Amino acid sequence: MPAYVVVDIEVKNPAEYDRYKTLAPPSIAQYGGRYLARGGATEVLEGSWKPKRFVILEFPSMERARAWWSSSDYAAAKALRQACASTSMVAVEGAP
Repeated sequence: MPAYVVVDIEVKNPAEYDRYKTLAPPSIAQYGGRYLARGGATEVLEGSWKPKRFVILEFPSMERARAWWSSSDYAAAKALRQACASTSMVAVEGAP
């Protein structure tokens, strides 16, 4: 069953975040993940949530999503992102 990683990112240092955007994709692909949305325009339809930079990743399973997030392959990119941006991130299982 697929799993989705949903991310709301507030970039604090755009130059450093640009570096992150080149480091993260290879590790995502290595774990079978792919981008479904990556920083495109957002429109709030209900509520007061105002995402800054919105990203949705799809992985083959929750296990692969967790493995990617905790991997040494992603560690350097993750540390860079955590240093240059504020992030809210959740993983959710897809429907069967």
